[in-house]
Amino acid sequence: MCEEAGKWQHLRLLLFSVSISLQLGSGFAADPSSSKDGTKSDSHSNSGASTGVIVLYICLGIAAVISLAIFLLKLWKKKKREEQHARLLKLFEEDDELEVELGLRD
Repeated sequence: MCEEAGKWQHLRLLLFSVSISLQLGSGFAADPSSSKDGTKSDSHSNSGASTGVIVLYICLGIAAVISLAIFLLKLWKKKKREEQHARLLKLFEEDDELEVELGLRD
């Protein structure tokens, strides 16, 4: 159940990041220099396409960072689990040696 809640939390974070990047992208689309004189230049017509590309790059970058963070978290959890398993095995090995030393087992 906790894992499912974590997935929803990651999805909410991703959607929040995408919405923020879209808000920033729409803010970059407004060209204050052309709005002052009231005329549109040829370069302004291409700014919509370049803004879309910028938003796409931002979304891809955010998705890559989130994917990397999830991968590193899973890798860390796996390493932690292996360390705990090794510690548990070592604990049982020490108990066996102790039993042999005490003559409880041959």
